[in-house]
Amino acid sequence: MDYLIKIQMLLQIEKRKLMFLVVLVALTHLLCQSLMLPYGNALVSLFPSGEKASKLSTQSSFKTVMHENTYNIGISTNNASLLELVRGVKYYRLGADVEDTEGSMVKDEDRRSNIASDGDAMDDDFNFDFIEDEALDNDNPFQVNRDMEEGFKMQRDESQERAFMLHEENMSSISLDANTRTAQDEISTVGTPTSSPVVVSPAANLFIKPVVQMNSGSRVRRSTDFAPAVFSNKTKELSDGKDHSMLQNNFAVPNNGSLLESKPVKRKMRCEMPPKTVMLIDEMQRLLVRHRARSRSMRPRWSSERDREILQAKLQIENAAVLKNDPNLYAPVFRNISMFKRSYELMERLLKIYVYKEGEKPIFHQPILKGLYASEGWFMKLMEGNKHFVVKDPRKAHLFYMPFSSRMLEYTLYVRNSHNRTNLRQYLKNYSEKIAAKYRFWNRTGGADHFLVACHDWAPYETRHHMEHCIKALCNADVTMGFKIGRDISLPETYVRSARNPLRDIGGKPSSQRHILAFYAGNMHGYLRPILLDYWKDKDPDMKIFGPMPPGVASKMNYIQHMKSSKYCICPKGYEVNSPRVVEAIFYECVPVIISDNFVPPFFEVLNWDAFSVIIAEKDIPNLKNILISIPEEKYIKMQLSVKKVQRHFLWHANPVKYDLFHMTLHSIWYNRVFQIKLR
Repeated sequence: MDYLIKIQMLLQIEKRKLMFLVVLVALTHLLCQSLMLPYGNALVSLFPSGEKASKLSTQSSFKTVMHENTYNIGISTNNASLLELVRGVKYYRLGADVEDTEGSMVKDEDRRSNIASDGDAMDDDFNFDFIEDEALDNDNPFQVNRDMEEGFKMQRDESQERAFMLHEENMSSISLDANTRTAQDEISTVGTPTSSPVVVSPAANLFIKPVVQMNSGSRVRRSTDFAPAVFSNKTKELSDGKDHSMLQNNFAVPNNGSLLESKPVKRKMRCEMPPKTVMLIDEMQRLLVRHRARSRSMRPRWSSERDREILQAKLQIENAAVLKNDPNLYAPVFRNISMFKRSYELMERLLKIYVYKEGEKPIFHQPILKGLYASEGWFMKLMEGNKHFVVKDPRKAHLFYMPFSSRMLEYTLYVRNSHNRTNLRQYLKNYSEKIAAKYRFWNRTGGADHFLVACHDWAPYETRHHMEHCIKALCNADVTMGFKIGRDISLPETYVRSARNPLRDIGGKPSSQRHILAFYAGNMHGYLRPILLDYWKDKDPDMKIFGPMPPGVASKMNYIQHMKSSKYCICPKGYEVNSPRVVEAIFYECVPVIISDNFVPPFFEVLNWDAFSVIIAEKDIPNLKNILISIPEEKYIKMQLSVKKVQRHFLWHANPVKYDLFHMTLHSIWYNRVFQIKLR
């Protein structure tokens, strides 16, 4: 009996200890929650009704708690859009303060998707759009804000998460006086009514100041300009005489205080606005010199005989004998003809490339030889069929080529109108992981001796992170989109109308017979071209600046004749910095006038663009004619001669010839690898 009493006493003691431990854990949990949650709603996460809100707070660092009497949003899509906004704010704030790249390079994917993979439609139905000017899908204009899009769809990496958390802590001290604003200043345009307003809790002090736009006398807020606020558990009436900041996704409050569902507001795309930062050509020159002076390539995990061969080639290039003239090359169009000539000779003698066999058609090993994406297709075709540079044994290779088509990647995998390209990037990520698992060469250098050639506007995004150390030959050579001067290659964007005869209609009139000062015709894509036409269309007889020209053979020949008869061909950016008109102008022996801030001209590491082009800042469009007429006639004649001399470096041939576009692309990849190499 005594033993039973003792056992019961021990059990009671243990039960008290256990209860004390449970209470202690609960108190610790509540204390941690009250310190860590942004708005002190610690108890919410402990109950089933608060589970969803707790998860939302953990995911986005914004806690949104709807009052139980708040009227339902109505349809699930609106709820989804609110959740997307909560998720998207993280990217928007991070993109504004850390790096505005991933979600900003979408041109118009619906427009791109209309292009047939074989390019026949572009070849036959010529409508003077030339590359980036393909017709928009008028039934479904791309209206999703580009800065917000990727925040809805993409996973952030750990470094971005840390940056966001630091930024959030800094922003937590920012608050706006609710009494200084009227409810109408913070609301959208109105739509379908409901019954009761949803207001913001006074405790919600963590949000970004709304940016409003004037539209027909009303102030329309942009959902991309602020974060969603926390809704109070106690709703307040607007009639209480106090002003409240209304931070909702798809709702608006009119003067009578009723809650209305707002109509969707068209948001501006990144390509419709000037860049936030500008790097002019002079700064690019200095950046190239700095990067040449200090290599940024990853050191290999172990050295190889191929590395030592490249290092020896680098010494020979740097100490190349001075060459003032060469019968096969025109010195003025090169930065340093001596180094170029020596580097090209060493490339022909030494360079060996392994082409990965992995990957299935049509994304891999299926080149497009006509139309918009001809550059990546022609290089793929000529590289895979080359017997001089390509080796079957990867141990003998200095470089490794990943033969995929960025155009076919989009054509095959992109879900039209989805505005989500995550699966495209994931596909290439899986590919790089596959070759890294099968071969040891990727892991040796982190991909620094691997290269890709891509001409689609989405290529910078598709190859981010998992191919970050590779050498990228890109048409979209935008320094604000991650293009690395001195490592990456600016690939010329070429419009090829005939795969059988890529040199059709080549050439132009001599300089003495070019009576048009400047010429441009094309669609109004992007923000820059409307500005160009606003200043110069029908304003000056010497400036032949037009908008879209009608389709048809007659218009096609008229366009070509204008380029062949003009001194200067204007090459303004479209949706992205690159434009086919640069190569097109050279093709017709017209001096290109490049108007595109942050654009790295093709083969920037070896060519002297000052000798055969005019590069002006976008802000100087009003002075365009003054800039052109200020160029002396003697200098223009030299520039036009240089255009004719440099033309050979921008041409595709069915069978590659020395110094043509295929060899120039390959040489620039080799050249940048030579100056990037490091040994342990």
